[in-house]
Amino acid sequence: MNGATRNDSDYAVPAGVLGLEGPVERPAPGSLPLRGDLAHMALAGTHLAAHYVIPHVRTVGAAGAGLRLSPRADAEEFAQLPPASRFELLDVAGEWVWGCPGPQGPAGWCRASDLAPADA
Repeated sequence: MNGATRNDSDYAVPAGVLGLEGPVERPAPGSLPLRGDLAHMALAGTHLAAHYVIPHVRTVGAAGAGLRLSPRADAEEFAQLPPASRFELLDVAGEWVWGCPGPQGPAGWCRASDLAPADA
């Protein structure tokens, strides 16, 4: 993820054996940084995903960012992130990025251009 910074002191790979001890209620889409294929590293002990990601910390740009459940311009925005707020980038798909303000959510897709330049 060229240009993104990561602060490894914020999130680290948990020590010991990871596992879930019983059923976990599936959260509503967009409520947590959790998808079937990946999840925020902070959710490793509480939610199951194929991969866990330590986020690259970025900043939302001057116009703010609207989060969507899918990386498409016609997808409805379900949350708005304010300008200059923290954005933890977890995945990139072309012009779209998936992430959240923190592991508590919400999580969704926004355009990469909605984020401030990485060197700003």
